Formats: sequence, C-alpha cells, structure tokens
Amino acid sequence: MKQRGKHELWSNAIQYKGILMLALPGLLLLVAFSYLPMIGIVIPFKKIDYSKGILGSAWVGLTNFKFLFASGDVWRATRNTLVQNALLISTTLVVSLSLALVLYELSARRVKAYMTALFVPYFLSWVVVGYVAYTFLNPSMGIINQILRMLGQNGRVNWYVEPKRWRAVLTIAYLWKNVGYFTILYYASLMGIDSGYFEAASIDGASKLQQIFRISIPLLSPVVIMLTLLQIGKIFFSDFGLFYFVPKNSGALYAVTDVIDTYVFRSLQTSPNLGMTAAAGLCQTAAGFILVMATNAIVRRLDAERALF
Repeated sequence: MKQRGKHELWSNAIQYKGILMLALPGLLLLVAFSYLPMIGIVIPFKKIDYSKGILGSAWVGLTNFKFLFASGDVWRATRNTLVQNALLISTTLVVSLSLALVLYELSARRVKAYMTALFVPYFLSWVVVGYVAYTFLNPSMGIINQILRMLGQNGRVNWYVEPKRWRAVLTIAYLWKNVGYFTILYYASLMGIDSGYFEAASIDGASKLQQIFRISIPLLSPVVIMLTLLQIGKIFFSDFGLFYFVPKNSGALYAVTDVIDTYVFRSLQTSPNLGMTAAAGLCQTAAGFILVMATNAIVRRLDAERALF
C-alpha cells in the first residue's frame, strides 16, 4: 500500500510538472522571506551583543517585553493602530462596494474611463501621496488654506501641528490611493453573477435598490468577508507609508498618527536595543494572528461556508 502511494504521488508529480514548475519560484520566495527569517524569533528573548551574534548573545527571558510595555508609547501606538485601521477597513468597504455597484450599472466604455481614474493612484508610492497631501495641507501655501482664506476665514490651519483632524486626513488619503483596487475586485465579482437573477427580479417588479440588497450584496458576501478578514489580519501591520510619509513624521501628531509600525521603526533609529524592538514586532505578529483566528471563528459560527478555514 505504501509503495502504491509513492507511485501515485510520483505519477501525479510528473503529470502536473508544468504547474509545479510555475509554483516553484513562489514557493522559493515564500521559504526565503517567510520561513527562514523565523530563526530571528529568538531575538526578543536575548540581549543582542553584535560581537557575539544572535545565537551567541545572552538570554534575558521576558526582560525586553517588560521594558516594552512599561512605556506608555506602546499602548498609544496599539490604540491608534486598532482605531485607525478599523476606520480604514469600514470606510474602504462601504465606499468601494458602493462604487462597484454604481459602475455595474454603467456602459463598458464609461466603466473603463472611471476605473482608470480610480486605479491610477494605487500605483503611486506613499512618498508621492505624502507630497500630494502636502500641496493641500501646507500651512502657508496649501490649497485648503488658500480656499479658507478666499471664503473669508482669517486664521490658517496648521495641519502638521494639530492632531484632531488627522484621522479624517489619513482616511481620505488611504481611500484616494486604495479604493480603486477594492472597487475593481468587487466589480469583477459582480460581473461573475449570473445576469438571469437580475432579469428575473426585473420581471417580478423589483427595483434597482431591491436588486442590490436582495441579489448583489448577498452574492458578494463571500468576497466581502474574505477581503475583510485579510485586512483584519494585517491590522497590526499597518500601512507604514501612510502613517509615516503623509503626516511627515511630525511629533506633534503622534497622539493620532503613531502606530506600531512607526513606533518600531523609530525605536530602531533611536535605541541600540534590538531585542526590545524585536519584542514589539513579535507582539505585533502574535496580536495579528489572534485577531485573524478570533474573527474567522466568529464568521464560522455565523456561517461556516463564509469562513476562510
């Protein structure tokens, strides 16, 4: 029986050798960038001595974690990470799904034009987006302050010093850059729905709004749940460029814009303690894993077919 199993495995490998060869570069990249770096998981539990290397450095147990959580900055960064990413995920879902439903009702030529306009910002780096935002938010010559001055408001808004408006600013910047990507995903899923459903609903007298809530959204729910779960999984790996380049790393805005990624980055710049910085990264990974498992468990309890696993 064992010999027969080996023979079947070998014959299947030969039969699908073309597909296996296509998958080989991706598997090698996965091993090189996802599995080999896991050796570094020992760093948070060591006091790194660069002369001795990672494996030769002394073990310190949970000392790095104690120093990490003794600082109030890490709690602020964690709160900002959760709050801002929850805002980004919810607004992106609503806006991109709404745009996809609107585009579905347009002609193919108009859809191409709108899709191009929506999708182009996705290819811009956050450095470029940061400078685009700066043209609007510059305290002296920014477009928004110029408009406010034209409307008769004498005082200018010093955007890079006042944190209270930055949750909205970050959300708008993220939407402008990424909403086209998610809109295309939802639009492609809509195109895959059998048009017979909509024709039958029209014959029965259903309005467009009823078709959206009774046909489009229910049939899109697997894609919506999958993308939302994937985004939740990356909550603790916030979009570093968004939180670093758009607010220009302004210290006055840390109360709102400082997230775990930017906190770890600054710690590497200012602190020689690599172990404490690695401890923050390990906590970030563990929290993201727990969040994905918990969210997937909730979805599986509500509807097992909608869960990722």
